[in-house]
Amino acid sequence: MNDISDNSSNSLANGGTVANSDIPKDGTGVLSIDPWLEPFKDTLKSRYSKAQSWIDTINKTEGGLEKFSRGTEIFGFNVDKDNTITYREWAPNAKQASLIGEFNNWDRNAHRMKKNEFGVFEITIPPTANGQPAIPHNSKIKITLELPDGQWVDRLPAWIKYVTQDLSVSPAYEARFWNPPQSERYTFKHKRPSKPESLRIYEAHVGISSPECKVATYKEFTKTMLPRIKNLGYNAIQLMAIMEHAYYASFGYQVNSFFAASSRYGPPEDLKELVDTAHAMGIAVLLDVVHSHASKNVLDGLNEFDGTDHQYFHGGGRGKHDLWDSRLFNYGHHEVMRFLLSNLRFWMDEYAFDGFRFDGVTSMLYLHHGIGTGFSGGYHEYFGPDVDEEAVVYLMLANEMLHQLYPNVITVAEDVSGMPALCLPLSLGGVGFDYRLAMAIPDMWIKILKEKKDEEWDMANITWTLTNRRHGEKTIAYCESHDQALVGDKTLMMHLCDAELYTNMSILTPLTPVIDRGMALHKMIRLLTHSLGGEGYLNFEGNEFGHPEWLDFPREGNQNSFWYARRQLNLTEDGLLRYQYLNNFDRSMNLTEDKYGWLHAPQAYISLKHEGDKVIVFERAGLVFVFNFHPSNSYTDYRIGIEQAGTYRIVLDSDTKEHGGFNRLDPQTRFFTSDLPWNNRKNSTHVYIPARTAFVLALESTLSE
Repeated sequence: MNDISDNSSNSLANGGTVANSDIPKDGTGVLSIDPWLEPFKDTLKSRYSKAQSWIDTINKTEGGLEKFSRGTEIFGFNVDKDNTITYREWAPNAKQASLIGEFNNWDRNAHRMKKNEFGVFEITIPPTANGQPAIPHNSKIKITLELPDGQWVDRLPAWIKYVTQDLSVSPAYEARFWNPPQSERYTFKHKRPSKPESLRIYEAHVGISSPECKVATYKEFTKTMLPRIKNLGYNAIQLMAIMEHAYYASFGYQVNSFFAASSRYGPPEDLKELVDTAHAMGIAVLLDVVHSHASKNVLDGLNEFDGTDHQYFHGGGRGKHDLWDSRLFNYGHHEVMRFLLSNLRFWMDEYAFDGFRFDGVTSMLYLHHGIGTGFSGGYHEYFGPDVDEEAVVYLMLANEMLHQLYPNVITVAEDVSGMPALCLPLSLGGVGFDYRLAMAIPDMWIKILKEKKDEEWDMANITWTLTNRRHGEKTIAYCESHDQALVGDKTLMMHLCDAELYTNMSILTPLTPVIDRGMALHKMIRLLTHSLGGEGYLNFEGNEFGHPEWLDFPREGNQNSFWYARRQLNLTEDGLLRYQYLNNFDRSMNLTEDKYGWLHAPQAYISLKHEGDKVIVFERAGLVFVFNFHPSNSYTDYRIGIEQAGTYRIVLDSDTKEHGGFNRLDPQTRFFTSDLPWNNRKNSTHVYIPARTAFVLALESTLSE
């Protein structure tokens, strides 16, 4: 990627370690990578200084980030070895508090709590006479608070680790005291896998991971999805909708209980088994973490927890997201910082996740939250008064804590704005993320399919968009994610084939021009994005084989139907359907990358982007990638440039029978280079490129490695 960023530590501690002594340790080290940031060095210094100030404060008052982020050992419920239960809750506006539940018949007077000078209520409950915890495992509990006006309100404990919902009674969640006996606790058996050099992410949602009309479970995902993901060649899973959310159709983005794994899919121990089983397969598991906003629910959320609108969130309009109808955290508050950092630590320690995809980072970074705002790429947009400096500093501290405690952690930012230095090391003044999502790429593909005829595809514009990423900052490329699969939008395969997906995907029916085109371009788009678009790759479950239906969760508008809230993964297992071929190609593509490692290789050298021929040729990781997007023209004896001399063979071909093609290329063909320079490369060779076909060449000597 970049020697300076690669050799600088992702840490603020003691100024971090920078690549060389000429680089200042004041937050302006990023200028050594991007000199165009020079006019904004004062802002960079200010951010860096604020982050250092937070660390100094935490060191002095809390004993350091490591201790500060262990908030679950102080707040919420903790059970000692002798089964004494201690419960603490921060609720500064409340006058009095009591712990109530099934264990004390919801008696407000039975277990009164004491309040300290920091607004924290506490109670210690000794074990029963026979030494058992006074609160039974899985029993219902709440905290009830007296507000200044004398009103008593019930709340779910903010740090609760298990909540359940019974829709036949109420949509509101109920808190449960989760304290299973030792014999029922899941014990992790496998170490975390090493951090992948090439990150190939399978984005998944547990609840929809079944062809049946139901909410699938953690157990089912472990049994059916993990082997599938492993077989497809992915080495990481991004799990969506795990943090408990009141509304299933929110896709997990309206969180009400931040420390609770969703009970829709089963108990916490089943999620631990899922993660541990993935680790046994060498698969890292990332949590889709939502710290950009929170559900506005009062009865079962954080909103108005102590009767005010400004405990965890900003008060007034700044604390509300108008588009999402949710609440916005006050990242500058000491206790909110403890809550959020401890939340990240909890998911790493309790469930052994390997990292996070931070949702809604654009909304966090800017006071306008990206609403009604376009980003032109002008640097003033990233360093002006619209930036929420408190949120930027929170993200810096989150990355500091995570990378300090878990050196192999993976953090991914979902940011559409393109903020500079978001994925540069903290020691240089960056925000510290490992990767950012290349959100412009799926927009490009959808725009092309909606607006352009095949003959009008602009090869130069496509390759420019795929390679237009910030130097030294790693990017995860994707053609489409869950966003494109949702009802109201269309996946690539639906854009390509539309209604024929339902009638002409059987091998017993003739291959129509629409299906032929759709399958060919589906493969080519994915390979081009995978190989040219970034340093990581992401796919949403089902899209790898062109899932034929959109995603629509049960809601009033569809009579609460589960018909579209499922993934018909069985389609690839039917030998009479063409979906199997797209699935096969996805596997071949990932396995080829696993062997040659183009994702962690330097950015590609594009030697040809021919508008008339619709041909793209580039080299990366010692491989030669050849694409012919022309709808009808095939080219014989087509000369292409190659830097490294040698004998080459085909290692990946979109046109094989196994991949649903016509077998127009002979896999045994040997391509010999000549020392005739071509397209700025030292050598060249001739190839046959069938229409709408992509293939990859590698040195023959690598085939046996």
